[in-house]
Amino acid sequence: MLREIERSVLSGRFPAAFEGILVTSVDSPAVGGFAPALRRLYFVRFAFAIVWAVLVFLTTKSGLGPAGIVLVVVYPLFDVGSAIVDARSAKGSKSVRGLYVNMAISLLATIGIGVAAASGIPAVLRVWGAWAIVAGLVQLIVALVRRRMGGQWPMILSGGISVLAGANFILGASGAKPSLTNVAGYAVLGGIFFLVSAIRLGRAAKGK
Repeated sequence: MLREIERSVLSGRFPAAFEGILVTSVDSPAVGGFAPALRRLYFVRFAFAIVWAVLVFLTTKSGLGPAGIVLVVVYPLFDVGSAIVDARSAKGSKSVRGLYVNMAISLLATIGIGVAAASGIPAVLRVWGAWAIVAGLVQLIVALVRRRMGGQWPMILSGGISVLAGANFILGASGAKPSLTNVAGYAVLGGIFFLVSAIRLGRAAKGK
């Protein structure tokens, strides 16, 4: 089974058992029209991540106040909205179920982080870490399937880094002075990956 998965990753074609969680077929004729919309979405996600990180850094220095709570809840909620836009743009592709999985994960994260915020930063970090791990795995699979359309290697790296960052958040929650600084840095790094992917998708957006 492991060998079959390995061959699938290398070839870009996954077994039928995995098709339900994959986002798009790389051979889909809709890819040409899908790339421009995906590129615009990546630019928006980059801008949002940078602004969000700056606001988190400025508002959570002395603890998780009302503004900080709003920010940590808004981030996964924005991820849900982005997945909805992505799914609408990819309607012509073979499957968008992976995006629906991502929506469900991020929606659960929104609720979980909102509840955890009442207990303070350590609880938020634990929920955020779990979300980052699961979402990173989904993003990694999605990017592997989409890689032939171009601009996906940054997303592959981003997914892998998200898994590692999530584990770090969970460990950091038990530290002497847990803070959201690393989460802000995580958002900036993710935003940069979205920017690089948007730039790399430029040729696909022009139909080249």
